[in-house]
Amino acid sequence: MKKIKIGITGQAGFVGTHLYNELGLEPEKYERIPFFDDCFAKPELLCAFVKQCDVIVHLAAVNRHSDPDELYKINVGLVNSLISALNRENVNPHIVFSSSTQENLDNPYGKSKLEGRRLFEQWAHEHSASFTGMIIPNVFGPFGLPNYNSFIATFCHKLTHNEMPEIITDSEVNLIYATSLCKHILSDINETYASNCRVVKEKHIQPDFIKKVSEILKLIVVFKDEYFCQGIIPFFSDKNEINLFNTFRSYIEIDRYFPFKLKQNIDERGTFTETIRLGTGGQVSFSTTNPGITRGNHFHTRKIERFTVIKGKAKIQLRKIGTEQVHDFYLDSNNPSYVDMPVWHTHNITNIGDDDLYTQFWINEWYDASNPDTFFEKV
Repeated sequence: MKKIKIGITGQAGFVGTHLYNELGLEPEKYERIPFFDDCFAKPELLCAFVKQCDVIVHLAAVNRHSDPDELYKINVGLVNSLISALNRENVNPHIVFSSSTQENLDNPYGKSKLEGRRLFEQWAHEHSASFTGMIIPNVFGPFGLPNYNSFIATFCHKLTHNEMPEIITDSEVNLIYATSLCKHILSDINETYASNCRVVKEKHIQPDFIKKVSEILKLIVVFKDEYFCQGIIPFFSDKNEINLFNTFRSYIEIDRYFPFKLKQNIDERGTFTETIRLGTGGQVSFSTTNPGITRGNHFHTRKIERFTVIKGKAKIQLRKIGTEQVHDFYLDSNNPSYVDMPVWHTHNITNIGDDDLYTQFWINEWYDASNPDTFFEKV
């Protein structure tokens, strides 16, 4: 089957990074066309980009600016620049545009999104092209910028850096997890590409859930008190709370937090060490690893996982997908400790001792061979 060539404006941004990584999970189906930060500043680069794409997901935009009029001009200008490049190269890929529920609000950001959608719709009608204007609720997820992408990012960053967030307006907020949004985008691309029809449509993306700002903060404070301070895996009432928890974990400075030291109780019988306290279920596994052998070299997109060395010496390595920095952690059963695996971080464990390494693994869901959420990539 021919691969779908997909380019993402704003590839390096919050949603762009998540979508780029999601596409990378199915390399047999999608080809990622690189988008560079200076494409909009250099028309020749933008033209080279658009003529390679079967689909363009336009995410590039400014969320905040000291000058509201400038914010509007920048966002509408990005749309016009993209349309100019499409016209110059005489190409009509399927365009997916990320608009916002703020379209209905009287603010420069919402107005810029509404105008951008209208410009793309006009272009699509004039060129018999496919266009999807997605009206998207508030997006949250790992790696968002605090004080910019989401109030949840701000809350998580502050609570993991010994600050207490303030609630400015305690309203109900429609929220969607970044991964959920990516699946909506990919579903639209697949449907449009399979139909081979030119369609101009407006899609209102439903939120994953709705909560008051104070309810979100209360939940994240529990995450801090239980997990960040005590190492306890909290109780989760549904997958939305797991998504919030994985978002919270992404703001922890792992080099300062891990390995997390465990309390070892010693008496005449030997030692006793508690490795995990759970407010949730899951699966516990145990392995032995021969000297010099490495296990793992894979990452997860949703699972919560803990490695605890029971006997021997180990090196655990973590690397965030799409980056080069490798974090090395050295664990020794004489000083019991654990390392948790953040989502979207490939990881491994190596026996660096002379004897067999005994390791306990806990993961928050039972293994499902049909949906393992395990993607192999060397650290």
